[in-house]
Amino acid sequence: MIILIGNQKGGTGKSTLVLLLANYLTHVKKRKVRVIDMDDQQQLVAKAERAKILENMPPYPVIPALGEVNLSLNFLAKHQGEIILIDLPPKLADGLIPLLTRAAIVFCPFSYDEFSVSPTLLFAIVIRKINPGLPLVFIPNRIKTSVHYETKLEVDKALQSFGGVTPALADKVDFQRITTFHTPMSLHALTLPILELIYEHYILKYEK
Repeated sequence: MIILIGNQKGGTGKSTLVLLLANYLTHVKKRKVRVIDMDDQQQLVAKAERAKILENMPPYPVIPALGEVNLSLNFLAKHQGEIILIDLPPKLADGLIPLLTRAAIVFCPFSYDEFSVSPTLLFAIVIRKINPGLPLVFIPNRIKTSVHYETKLEVDKALQSFGGVTPALADKVDFQRITTFHTPMSLHALTLPILELIYEHYILKYEK
């Protein structure tokens, strides 16, 4: 199963969401997971390398594939039956079309601010043009609980015309402590209900 995580806007928490999903799937659901880092900043690869110094055998591999779509496709063909999480680059270039046509689902983290909503909608429009039947799920991320988002209902309504919208993940400094080996216990109460929903209602539903 190929799961893509992306957004046209940087800083929405794409890489963090990949780690949350990978750690949850391996530790909680005991699924075999592989991560492909196609993002320009290669944050997941860097985290994986740092973790190797302090930890033992990693629970899942993190493979760098910066702009190497053909490498990603060849890799995917060899690992059918596993869950492949792919951190997409911020720009959906034409070379990504073969990957988008083979994906089972796309998760799109975003924030309810004017700098995030427009790129998120643009991302959804591009996905729909490339693969109209590809399930698209929006995950509100880095939401400050003290802020009242007057446009939240309006944004949710616009996004729901493209796909589902999950409950929000609140902003906490502990998200910076997530590694390729574990998610801090302090985040479990916040993240597990949403990850369970994502797994039960989306991953299992669209898994082939």
